[in-house]
Amino acid sequence: MIKLVIFDLDGTLVNAYPAVSQSVNYTLNLLGFPSRSHAKIKRCVGGGDRKLMVQFVGEKLADQAMEIYRPHHVKALAKKGSVKFLPGAWGILKFLKNNGYKLAIASNRPTKFTRIILKVLGISDFFDMVLCADRAPKPKPYPDMLWVIAKRLKVKTQDILYVGDMTIDVHCAQRAGIRVVAVNTGSSSKKELKELKPWGFIDKMVQLKSIITKITKE
Repeated sequence: MIKLVIFDLDGTLVNAYPAVSQSVNYTLNLLGFPSRSHAKIKRCVGGGDRKLMVQFVGEKLADQAMEIYRPHHVKALAKKGSVKFLPGAWGILKFLKNNGYKLAIASNRPTKFTRIILKVLGISDFFDMVLCADRAPKPKPYPDMLWVIAKRLKVKTQDILYVGDMTIDVHCAQRAGIRVVAVNTGSSSKKELKELKPWGFIDKMVQLKSIITKITKE
């Protein structure tokens, strides 16, 4: 049975892509680069903010880019409407919390930005643990983040379900020996996700309720 549900954040529970695009293009413009499309930036999200910027400015300018990007992104995330729940996310969190499931976040975002998003949406208290790449042994797609959460919350891997929107999420869970449900609401395409053969696949977060209910009854 499932005792703990771990979620990725961006593209899984929330849409913070507009704030990311604002901060990326602000940084690019200050460094003399042209703006990039929202679609292009969205496709590059997932490996953490430094890896994101490296894809646009290169390794040599990465440190300089981060000094611009991070202060701007704090303000961008705090702007009204910059961060929203993805359809069905708020409902599934309430359902899981009300039914006694432990909840956690495993994100490659830095902790500071993750905490801002959770505070803006008013869901900081929903989660028993939040672990981000800057405080984990290794980021996704390595399995370490999920193992650390399992150990600290004292839940066996067979009693955990991980939900994410990217191929790195599927790789991470599969390497950790944890069941993973891929949701088609983020940066990776439906084809990319299905090719990895995740344990489960959904097009909308609302579908997760029936999957968890079915597991519980088995």
